[in-house]
Amino acid sequence: MNVPFVSFEPMHKEIESEIVDKFKEVYNKNWFIQGDEVKKFEEEFAAFCDAKYCIGCGNGLDALYLILRGYDIGVGDEVIVPSNTYIATALAVSYTGAKPVFVEPDLNTCNINSDLIEKVITDKTKAIMAVHLYGQPADIDRINDIAQKYNLKVIEDSAQAHGALYKGRKTGSLGDAAGFSFYPGKNLGALGDAGAVVTNDKELADKIRAIANYGSDKKYHHIYKGTNSRLDEIQAAFLRIKLKNLGKWNEDRIRIAQKYLEGINNPKIIKPNIAGYAKCVWHLFVIRTEKRDDFVRYLNDTGVGTTIHYPIPMHMQDAYADLGYKKEDFPMAEQISDEVLSLPMWYGMKDEEVQYVINTINNWE
Repeated sequence: MNVPFVSFEPMHKEIESEIVDKFKEVYNKNWFIQGDEVKKFEEEFAAFCDAKYCIGCGNGLDALYLILRGYDIGVGDEVIVPSNTYIATALAVSYTGAKPVFVEPDLNTCNINSDLIEKVITDKTKAIMAVHLYGQPADIDRINDIAQKYNLKVIEDSAQAHGALYKGRKTGSLGDAAGFSFYPGKNLGALGDAGAVVTNDKELADKIRAIANYGSDKKYHHIYKGTNSRLDEIQAAFLRIKLKNLGKWNEDRIRIAQKYLEGINNPKIIKPNIAGYAKCVWHLFVIRTEKRDDFVRYLNDTGVGTTIHYPIPMHMQDAYADLGYKKEDFPMAEQISDEVLSLPMWYGMKDEEVQYVINTINNWE
């Protein structure tokens, strides 16, 4: 049997007629930027996140950047980010001219270790980026407590956590603002690049909306040196259709993850650990093993697709050589990068496909 790492086919087959009809509707309106579909999606996604405001933008990286710009974070400032995350989290900080300051993850959850945050706070620190990695919320109450103590902003990187819960509360409403990605592979994915900022802060929302639209609060009136990062009408229309189905799709991911958790029993495999406060939506199902290269070859030979998220930690990327870090400066991030492997996880996986992955893993010697 061949089980791909990801397949959009079951999801997209279910909504194909709606997608095609909606495309024709938008196409025939001949209004493609900042129209009714964007406005309605922003309202619906804000409500989904239990937040007041949503501002659609070009992608998830832009969403984080716009939040930082909205808070006037820039040259001379520092922003705390996990050492174990996708590079977009740090890039958003770098784009403002501020410095990303890395903090090691908790090896159990792979999210930022909140016990280590205070050690790196300085008088230059302005915010903490709380990444909800793989679909599991970070330890946000502890992070908020630290932020309040030092008068810092808490920015959720929710790119992988659409619909995840922290103590029953939705990601996107847990900090001062949140950035979402709607990259096609996300739990809520567009049919191209797209993103959004979610917040309860009206002043911030208005400012971000202007910055993302050339710094303009009204046509030809520019109050900021802005950028162009807008959610387009077609993608918003598609996302509205998908958002209606997201609850069902997330529950299916949870079903698959539960089968993996219960069925995988190979002692060479470390399964993911979910904190008691979290409802994970399993954007990724990430295991760890010390002999990853051998394991990947074995899975490839047996028809099981995999991906590594992420093989090189940020502090060892050429892009951040200027920060002067070296190998072993962040050993937890390095260990995770050396050991992690993402298993097939997508809506519509058949029971026999899930079981084949489980059996294949358990038969590895």
